[in-house]
Amino acid sequence: MSLSQIAREIAESPTLAMNEKARLLREKGEKVIHLGAGEPKCKVPMDAVMAAAGKLTSCEIRYTPTEGIPALIKAIIRYTEEYYNKTVTKDEVVVSAGAKQAIYNLMMTILNPQDEVIIVSPYWVSYPEIVKMLYGIPVIVQPEDGRFYPRMEDITKSVGSYTKAIIINSPNNPSGIVYPPELIKELVEYCEKKEIYLIMDDIYHRLVFGKNKWVSAFDYAKDQSDSSRLIVVNGVSKSYAMTGFRIGWTIANPRITKVMINVAAQNTSCPSVIQQQAAAGALNGIQSGVENLRLTLENNAKVMMNELNSFTDIRTVEPDGTFYCLPDFSAYEKDSVKLSRFLLEKALVVTVPGKEFGREGHLRLSYCGTIKDVMEGVARIKWALDPESPNEIYIGDRKLRRDWK
Repeated sequence: MSLSQIAREIAESPTLAMNEKARLLREKGEKVIHLGAGEPKCKVPMDAVMAAAGKLTSCEIRYTPTEGIPALIKAIIRYTEEYYNKTVTKDEVVVSAGAKQAIYNLMMTILNPQDEVIIVSPYWVSYPEIVKMLYGIPVIVQPEDGRFYPRMEDITKSVGSYTKAIIINSPNNPSGIVYPPELIKELVEYCEKKEIYLIMDDIYHRLVFGKNKWVSAFDYAKDQSDSSRLIVVNGVSKSYAMTGFRIGWTIANPRITKVMINVAAQNTSCPSVIQQQAAAGALNGIQSGVENLRLTLENNAKVMMNELNSFTDIRTVEPDGTFYCLPDFSAYEKDSVKLSRFLLEKALVVTVPGKEFGREGHLRLSYCGTIKDVMEGVARIKWALDPESPNEIYIGDRKLRRDWK
């Protein structure tokens, strides 16, 4: 069988691979705890459900405009005014089947073969693969001091004559950190000066903890013209716990938006009208669910940090937001893929290898499940790794002994 070189080089999704292994173990009756998922347990907003149900019961389920239904575009415009303090027009909005597709269509719109995209480590796993799928070159920036917070000099020294864009995810998946306002300001000014696209992936922007502050890149943009190279990606998956609805969007200048609509028209036509109605319902509806989710995540993060800090040799960085943290387990095992497989086999805990996010020796742990899962999952990890922990543990009804070195 002959397959394209690009297709053969695309990496398997580590999250989906671990999910499948966990599913098979659960089918066998094993008591698996999932600390790898980026999917909150809370219910979808009732306003979203009612909006979707209303569309279904109308029996008018048809194609929509490629850029999205008017009701959702209006809701996104209002949302952008409220949370970004930025007035946009319908000519700057494109709705997509999730934020991931928004990024893919955007990259298809702006990249030529061999164009480079600056990606800061740790990064969301799909960024480099999307760039490669479109014949671009991902340029990974590893801060010299090893921290999760990049410095401008780390970024600028990676910029070359073929650099087309810089993509930033803040709050960050997988580390949970929020980039400081001064860095966002410097990035906006630098990209305007160098005429480089700045792509802001803001999918977690409302899920920030404590005194940490997310800032809109629009606050620092001087170029508000139709030539602006600042692009924002967002969606309903995370803040509204609507992962299965697959609705995202971009805010970009009208020239980019027009081409993105052409791209979308040739690959998906349009997102499902039912999901679009649901997203409009969520954006226009009662917003208390977002704050409830944020508070739950903040509490869960504190619990997870407290449990992780009881280990002898784990290095942690407290998350500023999102669903995740990215502790350093390299004192126990430097190969994160090997470690993740070991923990699933021995402790029945799903984690995601840090290698996939540009940070070997780390594991991404999610705390968007229940407190019980967080505490028991970390306890199992400690039992499996830490020689100072008790030698025996119960997993379900089974009593297990740590009998390996």
